[in-house]
Amino acid sequence: MRSPVSAHPTKVLPLVWLVSMLLSGLAAPAIAADVTVPTTVVQTGRAGRSLDMDGAIQPVRQATVSAQTAGNVLALNVKAGDRVKAGQALAQLDARVAAAGVAQSDAGLAQADANLRNARTQLERTRELRGQGYISQSALDNAENQFKAAEAAVAQARAGRSQATLAQGFASVNAPFDGIVLATHLDTGDLAAPGRPIVTVYAPGALRAVVQVPASQAATARSAQRIEVQLPDQRWVAPIKKTDLPTADAVSQTVEWRLDLSGADSALLMPGQTVRVRFADAAAGADQKLATLSVPDAAVLRRGELTAVYVAQDRQFVLRAIRAGSAQGGSTEVLAGLKAGDRIATDAVKAGLAGARP
Repeated sequence: MRSPVSAHPTKVLPLVWLVSMLLSGLAAPAIAADVTVPTTVVQTGRAGRSLDMDGAIQPVRQATVSAQTAGNVLALNVKAGDRVKAGQALAQLDARVAAAGVAQSDAGLAQADANLRNARTQLERTRELRGQGYISQSALDNAENQFKAAEAAVAQARAGRSQATLAQGFASVNAPFDGIVLATHLDTGDLAAPGRPIVTVYAPGALRAVVQVPASQAATARSAQRIEVQLPDQRWVAPIKKTDLPTADAVSQTVEWRLDLSGADSALLMPGQTVRVRFADAAAGADQKLATLSVPDAAVLRRGELTAVYVAQDRQFVLRAIRAGSAQGGSTEVLAGLKAGDRIATDAVKAGLAGARP
């Protein structure tokens, strides 16, 4: 018996040929036409010192509310984003242990009161007997000492009861001020312990940009004549208050700057948001101008944490990471990654296309 292929060669072979051609067409890569991208040579210039750095938005007033007593979380009354009032209950803890402590302190106070009454009665009888000459002075002194000890025991029992009552009040975790819940750290059923965070609350309307300036650039930042923060609408605004901490971090070797923003500017931002901070015109006078490198803004490729340019090498473009400084007048300062004489693409988008050539 002949196979179906040999029986019908004129029908099967064209079909196989057609399928193979379709598959090969799908697998064949597209050939991009050459794209010529203009280039420019990086040159040095004279410019004043400036720093452009990323900063983070933080609330000026923020509190992480923790438990002051141990107990399971019976109810978590808020979630992230909720507005709360000062004194509002954020979470409710199991108060049975605290209630038992209050009952125990009440019993201790009752016992101390009873001992005090007995010591007072005994002191009065001893004084009468001493007045009649039936007992010695030492017996009276002993009765007086017992009475004073009973009084001290009552004071101690009352203090213990106050402490137990205060601990019972810690079962309700309340908001310290009017604000917005930034985050919740525990959930219903979790075990709360003294010092363990439960809820973080911040006061809206007062935010600041926090930037970590390298210690080697601290003098440049302090001498800056103009400090600005870039808002999401691309506007550069001046902070209403500037504070640089007097110490450097021992690990990162950075100095923290806190730039308080106005209420109108804070309304456009959120805690945790990344902003651009510029320390401009740090050096005054022509003798303090520095030789710097700058490239056109369009030549800089920014993709998340990557800042790079396309460098022309052997009739092709090679992506090279750079550390960018301030951007002014359509040019971006390059702090590291390039040298004078490097030839780069003036359009980073086109240079990234397949087939792009200098």
